[in-house]
Amino acid sequence: MSQIALPLDWPDSGRDSAFIVDESNAEAVKHLDHWSLWPVRTSLLTGPRKSGRSTLGRIFARKSGGQVIDDADLSEEETLFHAWNAAQADQRPLLIIADEPPPRWEIGLPDLRTRIAASPKIRIAEPTDALIANRLHQHFAERGLAVPENAVEYLLKRMDRSHYALLQIIETLDRKAFERRGRITRDMARDAMCELGFIDA
Repeated sequence: MSQIALPLDWPDSGRDSAFIVDESNAEAVKHLDHWSLWPVRTSLLTGPRKSGRSTLGRIFARKSGGQVIDDADLSEEETLFHAWNAAQADQRPLLIIADEPPPRWEIGLPDLRTRIAASPKIRIAEPTDALIANRLHQHFAERGLAVPENAVEYLLKRMDRSHYALLQIIETLDRKAFERRGRITRDMARDAMCELGFIDA
C-alpha cells in the first residue's frame, strides 16, 4: 500500500498530516505544487465531498501564500469575479474549490463563466484501494489500534468506493472499538457494514 512522495514535504505537519497522497489525488497535488507555472493565477479544484479537497486547499494556502475560496459554487458570483481579477492583478494564486466544474456548475455571470473557462481544472477522484487501506491504518494507528489485514480485505471487497462511505466506516468502527474496549476485528468490520446497510445482516 504505497504512498506517493511529493516535493516540498506535502502535506505539512500538524492536523493536515492526515492527507494521504495516492493516484486519486496526485495530479491535483502536483498541479498545486507548481502554481507558479499556471497560465493564469487561478485554478479550479473539484471532487467528491470528504475527499480532502478542503485540507488540500489549506495546505496550498500555507505553502503558496495564496487565497482559497471553498464551496465556490455556493458563493456570490460577483465575489468570485472580483477575486479572480485580483489574483491576476496581484500575481497571488487563487484556488477555487467546488463540487463540479462548469457546465455542471451553472454560472450565470457571463464574465465569471469566461474566466473560469480560462482557468486550469483539476479533480480529486474517488478513493483507490490503496488510499482506503492507508486511511484505515493511519486513523486507527493514531488511536493505538491495529486494523488486521483480513478486516481491510473484507471491507475492500464489499464497500462502496467513495470518500463518504469510507468516512462512515471509520466513524462506525471508531465507535464500536470504543464501546467494546477491544481491538478491531474482521467481525467488527462486518458488523459495521451491516449497521450502515452496505451488506445484509
